Amino acid sequence: MAPTVLLAEDDRAIRHALERALTLEGYRVTAVADGVEALAQAHRTPPDVLVLDVMMPGIDGLQVCRVLRAEGDRTPILMLTALVETADRIAGLDAGADDYVVKPFDVEEVFARLRALLRRTAPRDDTPEPPPPPLPVPAPEGRLIEAAGLRMDPRARRAWRGERELELTRTEFELLELLVRNAGIVLDHSTIYDRIWGYDFGPGSKNLAVYVGYLRRKLDQPGAPQLIHTVRGVGYVLRED
Repeated sequence: MAPTVLLAEDDRAIRHALERALTLEGYRVTAVADGVEALAQAHRTPPDVLVLDVMMPGIDGLQVCRVLRAEGDRTPILMLTALVETADRIAGLDAGADDYVVKPFDVEEVFARLRALLRRTAPRDDTPEPPPPPLPVPAPEGRLIEAAGLRMDPRARRAWRGERELELTRTEFELLELLVRNAGIVLDHSTIYDRIWGYDFGPGSKNLAVYVGYLRRKLDQPGAPQLIHTVRGVGYVLRED
């Protein structure tokens, strides 16, 4: 069955064009013009994924995202935004969004990001898939994993630095878990993109840098060493210097 998309965009031309493109791509699309309609439709017929414009009159995309997350709704959310500053993207991620696309966007990028979000939430079937490339130093699933003063419980999706529990979004937790399981090992950008998003968005994407920056803000504390280090031109590594 085709995935269902709830699209909220107040610009009629963009809404109609994106609705048509998504329909031709095989999605079942419900398109609305504002946040109030988006919330009503999400409550009435929950979609497989939401595409929300950030700037809408009345209830904007960020508010829609916050309301749904406060209700415990974990449906993947892709934000459409004309705001390109890092702080603006962080605001969307902090509201609970899973990903974002900056306007003007290529519709193929929207398709790619939706496919990645849906792959992460799709139920597993019995069809065997090729195993992903192995990463060193795996830890047993479902047990506490520890590195560089961090502790994580993958089953409960909880994480601590020392005695302080960290409030992490789903993507932040998955990114930190990947780094903790491979502490001391430099993970390149393409490996991280593949493991977290299921798709390499290419060298021009700032997605990973935004998430790493936001994760650092939650991890770092006065007088304590920084844990996530940038290896310029390669990727990131978790270590306690």
